[in-house]
Amino acid sequence: MDLVALLAIQVLYAIASLALISVGLAIIFGMMRVINLAHGEFLMLGGYAAIVATSHGINIWLSMLVIAPIVVGIIGIIVERTIIRFLYGRMIDTMLATWGLSLFLVGLTTAIFGNTTVGISAPLGSIEIGAYRISTYTLFVIAVAIIVLALIFAVMRWTRLGLIARGTMQNANMAAALGVNPPRVYAVTFGIGAALSGLAARCWRRSPACSRPSASPMSRNPSLR
Repeated sequence: MDLVALLAIQVLYAIASLALISVGLAIIFGMMRVINLAHGEFLMLGGYAAIVATSHGINIWLSMLVIAPIVVGIIGIIVERTIIRFLYGRMIDTMLATWGLSLFLVGLTTAIFGNTTVGISAPLGSIEIGAYRISTYTLFVIAVAIIVLALIFAVMRWTRLGLIARGTMQNANMAAALGVNPPRVYAVTFGIGAALSGLAARCWRRSPACSRPSASPMSRNPSLR
């Protein structure tokens, strides 16, 4: 039973990780019909933002849950205002533009930080499940994924912001006639999608932009050997 429980947690962790990684991409493509080939680079920027903030003495939780999403969200808004806004309805052009952006971001990050950087160890300790020990951070990632997905569903379904966003994406001209500013909605939506990528970057500890914990999340309890 211990092994079954452990495997169930690992499966939930894998699902939660994929959900966090893809939710920003899903918002940008699902609502805006923009294929963002720079999504991986947004994840990378979120990881580096958290690493830089932590290296300057900022609390790791603040760096991970606040600073990384805000930094990547601002970058996403800038990208939408300077590149994406001119390419709506041109899917191939947006793919080429975001692919070029991804190459630029990789080159710029490499020029600034080099090919390697010092990572951040996963916070929290570990808990025992019978004869096994599992990282508490694994459970934290699962909880974050559930909260993020629930908040997105609630905002899109039951709030005025969600109604405006959905209405603008479906019929921008009608939304503009009702007093909504579609370019602003587009920028905010793209920025939120990018911010969620920044959040996922640090939460997903196996991301190349982030460090792995010093101990495996699943190992035998030394006391039972």
